[in-house]
Amino acid sequence: MSIDPSSFKQAMRQCAGAVALVTVGAEHGKRTGLTVTSACSLSDSPPSLIVCVNRNASAHARIREEGAFAINFLSEEHAMLALTFSGQKGVNGDDRFAFGQWTTAATGAPVLQDAVATFDCALAQEFETKTHSIFVGEVRGVSHSAEATPLVYLRSGFHTPREMRETVSVGDLDSRHLSWTDFS
Repeated sequence: MSIDPSSFKQAMRQCAGAVALVTVGAEHGKRTGLTVTSACSLSDSPPSLIVCVNRNASAHARIREEGAFAINFLSEEHAMLALTFSGQKGVNGDDRFAFGQWTTAATGAPVLQDAVATFDCALAQEFETKTHSIFVGEVRGVSHSAEATPLVYLRSGFHTPREMRETVSVGDLDSRHLSWTDFS
């Protein structure tokens, strides 16, 4: 049974994703990056992330060449930066780094200084699908800001998460007092 691509895309638009920039390139003039909602944690032993990158993206070949990349999770203040790195503003390659406050991580990858969280990664593994590669990055450096409000993409637009104010019960437990570690 084959699923219609437009139906698949419509269903995926109902699923919120954290907005991140995948950046690569130690040398000015050779940096590039793209906007993704396909980055997530893989493991804490060793600390690692995965990100899915279309093989047509300029960053794809550069990640292989450099053997390193950074994942920069964006805040609500970075919506225009997300559009810039998605190609919607007509800015390409290294010119995208004219926007935002950038520094260089230990691997040489560019990292956004005021991101919600940044992960400097060494390329550990790669898996190919028909259109994308799944890159596994072992984390070499991390930074984060507890004050920044994360940017998410949902239903074809940018949003920010909001805390649930009412009590949500799971059995006899108040879920506001549960942490992620209670489930793992």
